[in-house]
Amino acid sequence: MESMPNSEKPYVCEYCGSGYVREKTLAAHMCEPKRRALQKDEKRVRHGFYAFQRFYKLSAGAKKEKTYEEFCKSQYYNAFVKFGSFINNVRPLYPDRYIDYVVTSGVKLDHWCREEMYEKYALELILKEDVTTALERSVQTMMEWAEENNSLWNHYFYYVSLNRAVWHIRDGKVSPWLILNCKAGKDMLSKFNDEQLEIVYHVINPEHWAMRFKRQSADVDLVRDIVKESGL
Repeated sequence: MESMPNSEKPYVCEYCGSGYVREKTLAAHMCEPKRRALQKDEKRVRHGFYAFQRFYKLSAGAKKEKTYEEFCKSQYYNAFVKFGSFINNVRPLYPDRYIDYVVTSGVKLDHWCREEMYEKYALELILKEDVTTALERSVQTMMEWAEENNSLWNHYFYYVSLNRAVWHIRDGKVSPWLILNCKAGKDMLSKFNDEQLEIVYHVINPEHWAMRFKRQSADVDLVRDIVKESGL
């Protein structure tokens, strides 16, 4: 059976050009270009689009900002959106900074979602960042935990599940600046089993922090004052 001429299919998809007899059929139609256009405001897509723009700016030296339409037509659309989902799920420290880190790393796009890549970035950041930033993020994480668990943020070290604490430490959400200068923090660490300690050892690294605390004694005093005032 021959297909009807386009004049008899007046309802045309603006994204792929397919024609339909009824408006309702066009409304129900979902082609890949339309799906991509409609996904524009999803978080994972927004992260992927931003990474796409940064890639072309930082790695390819693009002078002009890439548009969302160009992103939709890119053969790499799905790979960037997959990376956007990774960003959405992991919630890295300073997402924009992490995206630039990955984009300029020379690592293939297919490998951007690997956990070890984020761990390397997070570790470099955790070991070098200043005390104020580390404390702010730690308290913010503890407050989020308290809200989720109908608790008080300064009860975190007493009642957080040890597995949750392990991932918070590994991902840099709760800093050694606070844990190692607080009795409750050190008590929590003493409850970790060997496997848990192995996961966080590179972050909690006693030699690094002993040297850092010795060099920055004024910062240690600041942390201890906050611990005392907060009733941690």
